[in-house]
Amino acid sequence: MIKKSDISQMSPLVWAYMGDAVYEKFVREYVIRQGLCKNGLLHKKSIKYVSAKGQANIVKKLEEFLTDEEKDIVRRGRNSHPHSTAKNADIIEYKYATGLEALIGYLYLEEKHERLEEILNKCIENA
Repeated sequence: MIKKSDISQMSPLVWAYMGDAVYEKFVREYVIRQGLCKNGLLHKKSIKYVSAKGQANIVKKLEEFLTDEEKDIVRRGRNSHPHSTAKNADIIEYKYATGLEALIGYLYLEEKHERLEEILNKCIENA
Protein backbone atom coordinates (compact mmCIF):
# COMPACT_ATOMS: atom_id res chain seq x y z
CA MET A 1 0.00 0.00 0.00
CA ILE A 2 1.31 3.43 -0.90
CA LYS A 3 1.15 6.00 1.88
CA LYS A 4 -0.60 9.25 0.97
CA SER A 5 2.44 11.21 2.16
CA ASP A 6 4.66 9.31 -0.31
CA ILE A 7 2.52 10.13 -3.35
CA SER A 8 3.30 13.85 -3.42
CA GLN A 9 7.02 13.01 -3.16
CA MET A 10 6.99 10.75 -6.21
CA SER A 11 8.46 11.80 -9.51
CA PRO A 12 5.88 13.21 -11.92
CA LEU A 13 7.07 10.49 -14.31
CA VAL A 14 5.81 7.88 -11.83
CA TRP A 15 2.44 9.62 -11.80
CA ALA A 16 2.49 9.69 -15.62
CA TYR A 17 3.35 5.99 -15.75
CA MET A 18 0.27 5.21 -13.68
CA GLY A 19 -1.82 7.81 -15.51
CA ASP A 20 -1.01 6.32 -18.89
CA ALA A 21 -2.48 2.97 -17.82
CA VAL A 22 -5.56 4.51 -16.16
CA TYR A 23 -6.27 6.75 -19.16
CA GLU A 24 -5.74 3.96 -21.68
CA LYS A 25 -8.19 1.72 -19.81
CA PHE A 26 -10.75 4.52 -19.59
CA VAL A 27 -10.51 5.27 -23.31
CA ARG A 28 -10.70 1.61 -24.28
CA GLU A 29 -13.87 1.17 -22.24
CA TYR A 30 -15.33 4.35 -23.70
CA VAL A 31 -14.66 3.26 -27.29
CA ILE A 32 -16.07 -0.22 -26.69
CA ARG A 33 -19.24 1.29 -25.18
CA GLN A 34 -19.69 3.27 -28.39
CA GLY A 35 -20.54 -0.03 -30.06
CA LEU A 36 -17.39 -0.48 -32.08
CA CYS A 37 -16.34 -4.10 -32.07
CA LYS A 38 -13.75 -4.54 -34.79
CA ASN A 39 -10.19 -4.24 -33.54
CA GLY A 40 -9.09 -1.89 -36.35
CA LEU A 41 -11.97 0.47 -35.60
CA LEU A 42 -11.30 0.36 -31.89
CA HIS A 43 -7.70 1.38 -32.41
CA LYS A 44 -8.53 4.05 -34.98
CA LYS A 45 -11.19 5.62 -32.74
CA SER A 46 -8.98 5.61 -29.65
CA ILE A 47 -5.99 7.33 -31.34
CA LYS A 48 -7.47 10.82 -31.05
CA TYR A 49 -7.68 10.32 -27.28
CA VAL A 50 -4.44 8.48 -26.48
CA SER A 51 -1.90 9.89 -28.92
CA ALA A 52 0.55 12.45 -27.56
CA LYS A 53 -0.82 15.00 -30.00
CA GLY A 54 -4.41 14.29 -28.92
CA GLN A 55 -3.53 14.43 -25.23
CA ALA A 56 -1.63 17.70 -25.71
CA ASN A 57 -4.70 19.26 -27.32
CA ILE A 58 -6.95 17.94 -24.57
CA VAL A 59 -4.85 19.21 -21.66
CA LYS A 60 -4.67 22.70 -23.17
CA LYS A 61 -8.47 22.79 -23.38
CA LEU A 62 -8.80 21.59 -19.78
CA GLU A 63 -6.73 24.44 -18.34
CA GLU A 64 -9.68 26.55 -17.15
CA PHE A 65 -11.37 23.50 -15.59
CA LEU A 66 -8.38 22.57 -13.40
CA THR A 67 -7.66 23.74 -9.89
CA ASP A 68 -4.38 25.49 -9.11
CA GLU A 69 -3.06 22.29 -7.53
CA GLU A 70 -3.98 20.29 -10.64
CA LYS A 71 -2.36 22.87 -12.93
CA ASP A 72 0.80 22.56 -10.83
CA ILE A 73 0.77 18.78 -11.23
CA VAL A 74 0.37 19.14 -15.00
CA ARG A 75 3.23 21.65 -15.05
CA ARG A 76 5.47 19.34 -13.03
CA GLY A 77 4.68 16.48 -15.40
CA ARG A 78 5.26 18.68 -18.43
CA ASN A 79 8.62 19.90 -17.08
CA SER A 80 9.91 16.46 -16.14
CA HIS A 81 12.64 14.88 -18.21
CA PRO A 82 11.29 11.67 -19.77
CA HIS A 83 13.75 9.05 -20.98
CA SER A 84 11.83 8.47 -24.20
CA THR A 85 9.80 10.42 -26.74
CA ALA A 86 6.72 9.76 -28.86
CA LYS A 87 7.13 8.38 -32.35
CA ASN A 88 4.50 10.60 -33.94
CA ALA A 89 4.68 13.82 -31.90
CA ASP A 90 7.12 16.61 -31.28
CA ILE A 91 8.73 17.08 -27.89
CA ILE A 92 6.36 19.88 -26.83
CA GLU A 93 3.28 17.75 -27.53
CA TYR A 94 4.91 14.84 -25.72
CA LYS A 95 5.59 16.99 -22.65
CA TYR A 96 1.98 18.25 -22.53
CA ALA A 97 0.75 14.66 -22.85
CA THR A 98 3.04 13.65 -20.00
CA GLY A 99 1.52 16.46 -17.93
CA LEU A 100 -1.99 15.12 -18.52
CA GLU A 101 -0.93 11.58 -17.69
CA ALA A 102 0.80 12.83 -14.52
CA LEU A 103 -2.42 14.48 -13.38
CA ILE A 104 -4.48 11.37 -14.04
CA GLY A 105 -1.95 9.16 -12.26
CA TYR A 106 -1.71 11.52 -9.30
CA LEU A 107 -5.49 11.65 -8.85
CA TYR A 108 -5.70 7.88 -9.16
CA LEU A 109 -2.96 7.24 -6.60
CA GLU A 110 -4.49 9.82 -4.24
CA GLU A 111 -7.79 7.94 -4.63
CA LYS A 112 -9.60 11.10 -5.71
CA HIS A 113 -11.89 9.02 -7.86
CA GLU A 114 -14.75 11.50 -8.23
CA ARG A 115 -12.44 14.25 -9.51
CA LEU A 116 -10.58 11.75 -11.69
CA GLU A 117 -13.86 10.70 -13.29
CA GLU A 118 -14.76 14.35 -13.95
CA ILE A 119 -11.43 14.99 -15.64
CA LEU A 120 -11.53 11.80 -17.68
CA ASN A 121 -15.00 12.71 -18.94
CA LYS A 122 -13.75 16.22 -19.80
CA CYS A 123 -10.92 14.61 -21.76
CA ILE A 124 -13.45 12.75 -23.90
CA GLU A 125 -15.54 15.91 -24.40
CA ASN A 126 -12.49 17.95 -25.42
CA ALA A 127 -10.84 15.44 -27.75
